Formats: sequence, structure tokens, C-alpha cells
Amino acid sequence: MDLILPKIGNRTIGIVGNQTSVVKRENGEYTHLVDTLLSRQVQITKVFAPEHGFRGTADAGETVKSGKDPISGLPVISLYGSHKKPTAEDLKDIELMIFDIQDVGARFYTYISTMHYVMEACAEQGIPVLILDRPNPNGHYIDGPILEKQHQSFVGMHPVPVVHGMTIAEYARMINGENWLKNGLQCELQIIEIKNYDRREWPTSDRIK
Repeated sequence: MDLILPKIGNRTIGIVGNQTSVVKRENGEYTHLVDTLLSRQVQITKVFAPEHGFRGTADAGETVKSGKDPISGLPVISLYGSHKKPTAEDLKDIELMIFDIQDVGARFYTYISTMHYVMEACAEQGIPVLILDRPNPNGHYIDGPILEKQHQSFVGMHPVPVVHGMTIAEYARMINGENWLKNGLQCELQIIEIKNYDRREWPTSDRIK
């Protein structure tokens, strides 16, 4: 948290997260990022839910509905279903967007597609995106064919191999670097790096923020 809080400052924030968005406490227990930040009096205006939902309770492919988080009471905006990209109204009153989802490095997992649309929407509104990077458990190898453009969909948006080997922040940098956002937009990225990450090693809980 010592790295995150200075990045936030007094700004109002939105959070894209799920059940992997956890913080390790001094006593060894884990708490959700949202609950942790609220306990530090951070101004969270709303949270955004990817596939499986904000707390990870929805099955694969199940419709994720917007509503209210029963634990924090914050409004939840679904980004899975017909509403995949945040609107200008969704982003109203957000000065910084935090993206904190651990990804497994597979092209067909929709979290990187959600990140693409979040980056694009935030770039359109001039909102910076802070990514809390996390280990890729499949970061030690790259495998599979590269996606052909005619087969592009929400379960495969970019011309990368099936197993791409990148962390979520590395992938975000690639989205910017390859100009994959609409109209060549560039998202203002801020990244908190993973401590002692070595993609050749199996990640442990000690590297979770």
C-alpha cells in the first residue's frame, strides 16, 4: 500500500477488479483492494466488474449485472455482456482508474479485452490508468498461433499467440505501443511493478501487493 497510496493522492478513483485484487496484510491475511482502500479513506466512486463479476462469484459466460457491491455498498458497473466499454457517464467524477486483475496469459481470457476497452475509454476522457501488475503463472513460455484479424472478437482482440507470456502491465504497454486503441489513442499508463518478479519461477504469495 505504501506504493499505491502516493499514486492516488486525493483523487477520486474507479477500480476494475475481481477476486484476485487482494492485498496481503501484516498478519498474513488477505483483504480485497477495495475494502483496504476504503479503510484508508480513499475516495472510490464506483467499481467495474469483468467476466465472473467483481467478487468472482459468477460462472464463466454468465451475465454480470450492474448493481451495488453488498460488502462495500459501492455502485458496480458491469463490463461483461452487452456493455463492454465504460461510457463517458460511467467515468464521470473519476480522476484515476485503477486496474488490478491477475491474468493467466491466455489470449482467450477476457480480462485483457476488458483492459483494452477501459484504456480506450479512459484515453478518450483524459483519465490516467494505474495498473497494479501481478505475476503471470504462464509467463515462462509463449505458445500457439497468432490471432488472424478476421477472427477478432472479445475472446481474442489482438494479434498475439494463444499463450503470450506477458504480465497484465506488459500487455497494457503493448496495447499502447502497437497503437491498438481506436484512432491511435494513447492511454496514460502508470504502473506499479511486481517486486522480485522472475518469469522463470513459479509466482508465490509474497509477490502480491
